[in-house]
Amino acid sequence: MMIQPYLDFFLRDLDKVKEELLLYKNENDLWTVKGDIQNAAGTLTLHLIGNLKHFIGAQIGFTGYIRNRDKEFSDRNISREKLISEVEEVISIVKKVLPTIKDEDFSKEFPVEMYGARRTTGYILLSLSTHFCYHLGQINYHRRLLAY
Repeated sequence: MMIQPYLDFFLRDLDKVKEELLLYKNENDLWTVKGDIQNAAGTLTLHLIGNLKHFIGAQIGFTGYIRNRDKEFSDRNISREKLISEVEEVISIVKKVLPTIKDEDFSKEFPVEMYGARRTTGYILLSLSTHFCYHLGQINYHRRLLAY
């Protein structure tokens, strides 16, 4: 089954986001920006949550989620507990939706455009995974930057 590695990686990386959030000694630092680093860990977490709820939840799983991408970048001071709860919700969505994807679905057109063009579901899933890893790395860097 082609979907299993995606499921494994998304679940691993969602768990890693929770771990990163818990490693912040000061919860307020989740929202601190410093120097050229303008996206705090809280903001990046909200963005990752919104992205997966939209592309996996709403577009594949028909959850009815309506994305407000601007809010992902403007909301502030949400508690660590609430952020982790939201990540847990995304984990449930991923566990429910991804196993419904069949091998033949990878070559089918994804229901919405990404990057100004229609792409296959396989392309979108790969893009979502690499995008997630990019921002997870930013969260890790942000945490370590504030520790010094």
